[in-house]
Amino acid sequence: MEYRSLGRSGLEVSVISFGCMSLKTSLDRDNVSLIHRALDLGINLIDTADLYDKGMNEEWVGKAIMDRRDKVILATKVGNQWRNDGSGWDWNPTKEYILSAVEDSLRRLRTDRIDLYQLHGGTIDDPIDETIDAFETLIKQGKILHYGISSIRPNVIRAYAERSRISSVMMQYSLVDRRPEEEMLNFLQHERIGVLVRGALAQGMLIAKPGKDILGHRASEIDKARHELHDSVEAGRTPAQTAILFASAHPAVCSVVVGMGRSEQLEEAVSATDKISLSSSEMEFLRGLLTAGKYDQHR
Repeated sequence: MEYRSLGRSGLEVSVISFGCMSLKTSLDRDNVSLIHRALDLGINLIDTADLYDKGMNEEWVGKAIMDRRDKVILATKVGNQWRNDGSGWDWNPTKEYILSAVEDSLRRLRTDRIDLYQLHGGTIDDPIDETIDAFETLIKQGKILHYGISSIRPNVIRAYAERSRISSVMMQYSLVDRRPEEEMLNFLQHERIGVLVRGALAQGMLIAKPGKDILGHRASEIDKARHELHDSVEAGRTPAQTAILFASAHPAVCSVVVGMGRSEQLEEAVSATDKISLSSSEMEFLRGLLTAGKYDQHR
């Protein structure tokens, strides 16, 4: 397994991270076994959120890591507050809520600190300085070690880069969504803020799922790109592994967070790190499959 420095945090994270959103709600024992296997294979960054499964996702993670906490860089997220009636959630980035929510996450995760606490979204109209103050307060209290944001909005990312000590930005990036290439990846590399990639497999559309009209691409274009990707992969490398290697190629990227609900997905993703890096000609070919696109909002 390859490890990379997460921005200025001092954390060394596995280039493949375990995305817990895909854990199965009815398979508690299997979830724990899957996380244990991931740790055995060298993954050290486990990413969850208080939003997932109304907190149960954090419960599963807590149970899995309770006897091997020292092997884990634990990341979770905050900002989406479930309504009391369970009908949905509302956005709440206030200091009061964050200081309250972290206690619930710590309890569910069975730990005394969170290594990377991430704001799970955000808009430019949020009380950003208040949110930053909440994270800084939690660092002083020892309840979190580092903080970051999960956002694709350039104006929000710039605001936190300028006004806070964020260690990371989690953003969507794939062959289907190459908008970060326009400026965000280079900007974050310059600012020494680590990038955590989500969505590298484009909701499975690069692997097996039918394409759909998205991000200015027609479904037929995505289907064509998928077929060309499958036809072009090097011997011994799967399309999923090629997509993961593409997403990890930019020097700003520290880790690709892959959703893994089955052991086969885990083994395939981890094995990508054993493959030869993509050549310059392969990268050029992959970039030619679909147009890059740009962020047309929140600039």
